[in-house]
This record gives sequence, C-alpha cells and structure tokens, in this order.
Amino acid sequence: MEREILTDMIEKYRGVVFRAALGYIKNIHDADDIAQNVFVKLMEKNKTFLSEEEKKAWLIRVAINEAKNLLKSAWFKKRADLETLDESLANPAGDNFKLHDYIKGLKPKYRTVIFLHYYEGYTAKEIAGILKIPQSTVLTQLQRAREQLKIIITKEENYHGKSNTKLQGII
Repeated sequence: MEREILTDMIEKYRGVVFRAALGYIKNIHDADDIAQNVFVKLMEKNKTFLSEEEKKAWLIRVAINEAKNLLKSAWFKKRADLETLDESLANPAGDNFKLHDYIKGLKPKYRTVIFLHYYEGYTAKEIAGILKIPQSTVLTQLQRAREQLKIIITKEENYHGKSNTKLQGII
C-alpha cells in the first residue's frame, strides 16, 4: 500500500478506530496501541476495498477483535489499571459527559452497538455485518442497552433529586 494512501486512511479513520477500541478497553493508552496495530495490519495485508463503508467496517471489526484479544490476555488480566477514560471524548461539563459516563458502565457488547449506532450512525443491518452477528441480536442488544441506561439514569436522578430531560430524550 502506498504511503500517501495509508496516511490518508490513518487521518480519516484513526478516531473511529480509537473510539471502537476505547469502548472495549476503557484505557486511552491501550486504545491508542490497538489503533496503531489496526493500521499496521492494514499495511501488512495490503487489503483493497470496494467502498469507503467496507473499509471503515473492516477497520472497526479489526479494532474490536484486537480489543477482545487484549482483554483475554493474561498480561491484561494481571495488570493494575491506573488510567481513566479520556475525558476529551465528551464535554466534561455537559450532559454528553454524563451519558458517556453511563455508557462506559455497560457491558462491552452493549457499548459496541451503542457506539456504532449512535456515534458512527450505522443501521442495525450494517452493525450486524460488521460484528458478524444476526440483525435481531443487534436490535436486542440496542434495546437492552437503552433499558440499562434508563435504569442507571433514573437511579441517578432519584439520588440527586432532579430530572434531566435531555438525557431522558435519548433513552
């Protein structure tokens, strides 16, 4: 693969790949390493794509697989995590940060479908293709994620005694 083409792809898709990895790992440094590994794999495979969507889907799929592999590794299970989620992904003072904070508390499979659907704009059918799971499973996971978010937000509102209509509109 030509250097210029690879550089363009890295600039265009680095954020997407990074966020996909971060959704699983919850550590900016590991997510950054995974993003680098994804582009190294792309370079090694010298893969050609029929469309931009196919390219983006392949990069996300590889990032998710790399993240899953890291989570399964003995090294990852035995280390002490001293990092927190990068707050630059959301507005720390606004509702987006609260919602992002709630989302990171979900199981990885739910975080992934939420990320792909709401942050990247994929349909359930497209997500099913990326994750290689049935479309009905994607729809179920989205519904369960919304239900869990609703419970979390309701508990938070009851604890603080206030309602946030912006967050309620999302769920």
